[in-house]
Amino acid sequence: MTLTTQTYYPDLSPDLSIDAEYLSLHRRLNQDDAAVRRITIMDIADEENSELLPWLHFAVKHDPAPEVRQEAATRLEGWEDHDTIHALSMALLDSSLLVKQAAAQSLSEIKQAESIEPLLPLLAHADSYVRAAALRAIRELRPVQAINAIVANIHHADVQVRREAVSTLGWLKQASAQSLLAELAINDTDAEVRRIATGALGISEQTTPAIEQALLKALTDEIWQIRVEAALTLGKVKPQSAIIPLITALADSYWQVRIPAARSLGKLKATQALEALALPLQHEISNLRKEAALALGEIGGHRALQLLQQAETDSDPEVRKAVRIAINQIGQAD
Repeated sequence: MTLTTQTYYPDLSPDLSIDAEYLSLHRRLNQDDAAVRRITIMDIADEENSELLPWLHFAVKHDPAPEVRQEAATRLEGWEDHDTIHALSMALLDSSLLVKQAAAQSLSEIKQAESIEPLLPLLAHADSYVRAAALRAIRELRPVQAINAIVANIHHADVQVRREAVSTLGWLKQASAQSLLAELAINDTDAEVRRIATGALGISEQTTPAIEQALLKALTDEIWQIRVEAALTLGKVKPQSAIIPLITALADSYWQVRIPAARSLGKLKATQALEALALPLQHEISNLRKEAALALGEIGGHRALQLLQQAETDSDPEVRKAVRIAINQIGQAD
């Protein structure tokens, strides 16, 4: 291999003790062949030596080959020092989509709350990709201090920014955000935004007319995935006004909606749903029969017990198990 006449990577030796391995790595980093540099980046990352991180930072920011920058961005996952976060943030503006995606993925793995501070200014960045990636990166750390910056993005023109902003807002679990989420669940033009907002309403400890209205409207949305989310969330919020709509949802054209509808009726202990649950208890899809059985156990009472006893010989062992659990639950309640 021929050494390039231009040095790609800086010499770290003023700050490190030089040995044969260091010299080999530095020599390989400055080869013309991008494949050699990429493999060297992999070897450096495998060392897990923080003193060698500047080479990974240099690679993700300055290497001329996108495949090397992508590898460096990927290998920086798990490092949360300020310089790493800065390098990955810069990579979100890379000319290569693969590099940008690798940087966004590595940033999304941040686990320490203090590591996100350099990302907060990016919530107002002019580039939509950068905003969306920053929102995704901070989501699971629930940075309440950034709520205003997050809210500023929930009506963004770029749908990906809106999706990430609404998801991050939901993760904050702030009661003050519920009215905003309810409005988005009803009115946003993007189905995925509506689905995310609908699910985020499940953290409400007390229902409000706005939340109930949003969830009941979502239960009839034309997109079945939103109806699924609404049925699940109603079981968490438990408004009594949802019982009849959930009974109606037991006949939804998508069985995926019927399952959470049955589950939520059980959580609501909806005695009005007993006869309606008899039908899914006989459905050809075993998961639906299982959920109907468990819901009957939650509701309880003599009629629920009768229906469960009729299902004790179901052909599916998982359904029979659910029936036994439900019957025992009714017995313990009595």
